[in-house]
Amino acid sequence: MYKTIKIEKNNGVASLTLNRPDRLNSFNVQMHEELQTALDDIATDGETRCLMITGAGRGFCAGQDLNDRAVSADGQAPDLGMSVEKFYNPLIRRITNLKMPVICALNGVAAGAGASLVMACDIVIAARSASFILSFAKVGLVPDSGSSWHFTRALGLPRAKALAMLGNKLKAEQAEQWGLIYQVVDDKALIEEAQKLTRYLATQPTEALANIKELVHTSFDYSLNEQLERERKAMQHLGRSHDYKEGVAAFIEKREPSFKGK
Repeated sequence: MYKTIKIEKNNGVASLTLNRPDRLNSFNVQMHEELQTALDDIATDGETRCLMITGAGRGFCAGQDLNDRAVSADGQAPDLGMSVEKFYNPLIRRITNLKMPVICALNGVAAGAGASLVMACDIVIAARSASFILSFAKVGLVPDSGSSWHFTRALGLPRAKALAMLGNKLKAEQAEQWGLIYQVVDDKALIEEAQKLTRYLATQPTEALANIKELVHTSFDYSLNEQLERERKAMQHLGRSHDYKEGVAAFIEKREPSFKGK
């Protein structure tokens, strides 16, 4: 069905692999369109409770394929704003708004919009050989697809500005030390560790996880008093859920809970 990505679903987990290894999984129009279709399906299939994203071959994603006609110059200046609005912004919104955890298994380099895609995920596990490069300034552009938002919040102004302006490589172990990603593992253990995490999350109270995700993502937009009220409303809602009742019953009965994601 897909030519630029691969999808596998099993026991509540969807595994999405960017699959243009000969181009370091860089984005073209076809990949964007296939990602849109796949993410819409994952969001609505009624079975998937956790998504894992990784890349085929030796790299995660090198960003935009500059050979793709959607953004290449042909004697007339391209409208890069149109490309961002039509393809990249919807992609980042789809991932951040998914009502389930999204895990990134970061293999190899994540450059440009590839780095943006990584940071749109909820939990990032990186291979020791992986790295980030905010390469936008190297071609006279600015970080897009949410990079200026995610990197600044994760790293603070000094480090975010330096990475964006210099376009230096940030290795996975340094990214972990700086608090940009969750965990670094040996290359050979990457997929196994990421799959272990996704399988676990797929058995957890999905609606509660989705509410956690939304509260954290938007916490910078509210005052403390406003955030306290939003937390209250979420607790009120989740207190009526099946999974809260099941979690409490399992705790009292000293057994493992059987969450349904509802």
